[in-house]
Amino acid sequence: MNNIEEMIQKAVELQANGFVTGQIANELNVSRETVTWLLTRSKKDVVPPAPKDISVNWSSIGQNSFRLKCVSQALCDMVAESLETTDETAEVVIGIGLSGIPIATIMAEELDLDFAIFHDYDDKKEKSRQRGIFSRNFADVREKNCIIVDDVVSSGATITDVVEQLRDVNANPVAIAVILDKMNSDSIANVPLSSLVRITRVD
Repeated sequence: MNNIEEMIQKAVELQANGFVTGQIANELNVSRETVTWLLTRSKKDVVPPAPKDISVNWSSIGQNSFRLKCVSQALCDMVAESLETTDETAEVVIGIGLSGIPIATIMAEELDLDFAIFHDYDDKKEKSRQRGIFSRNFADVREKNCIIVDDVVSSGATITDVVEQLRDVNANPVAIAVILDKMNSDSIANVPLSSLVRITRVD
């Protein structure tokens, strides 16, 4: 998307199709706060100040399996370097749905590890503090050393929830890998974070 008006239109379309705030945020690669602002702005009422956020469009990678494989391999290399530094090993790669899953699938194959999926959902729909759940159709994460994979990290809230849920089942999150890090951080919840691109705001 090239401008704010396109983002507003897409957010409105997604909402009309039944998407909730968290799902729209995942689709547009922006924070939930930004989605709320986009939807509020679409109504042409008094609009609050825009949140400090950056929209990420990595469709040129996602729509091409060769490019996606290359990016995933680069993340594998970064994670291997991180694990060597921390003297850890891994057993499972966890993809955060929806966008982290294809990357994690390729990484699991490249690293010859088991593969698991974490389904993210909108926290306003749920009464618990958790933002998602592990799929039972894929590898069991209990008591395993795990690599967490997503496309973009904005606030780190979803990844923090994954880390907490892993620790609740005596699993050990050993690394996090993302394409783009909006937090500009070396770790989330004391787990090393590797990213291909890191955004630093200067304002």
